Amino acid sequence: MTFNEYQAKAHLTAVYPHIDTTQTLSYVALGLAGEAGEVANEVKKIIRDDNGTLTPQRYSKLVKEMGDVLWYLAELCSVMPATIDTLNEDLTLEDVAKWNIIKLSQRKQEGTLKGNR
Repeated sequence: MTFNEYQAKAHLTAVYPHIDTTQTLSYVALGLAGEAGEVANEVKKIIRDDNGTLTPQRYSKLVKEMGDVLWYLAELCSVMPATIDTLNEDLTLEDVAKWNIIKLSQRKQEGTLKGNR
């Protein structure tokens, strides 16, 4: 499955409260932050509860939470164009992935791939 296929299928499962497009953007971004926090919490539990060992159970929980992060990121791409009236193109998860690789490749080439930029 490609990123764009995933994004389209994920969007079919989206259900939002009756809010305007700017609030939808905020709602989805907050969901993304919450799910990213749940990933971090599972990693914390590896240290605290599992003696630093990634158990099969924790692995399964992490994969599920990472899926939720991916869903919210895909939805963030889907709802962003609706917040800008003059934007005619949809933002895709594939676009974000490509742009990120270009950015990281440039940083690596410049020797600045150190997290400070």
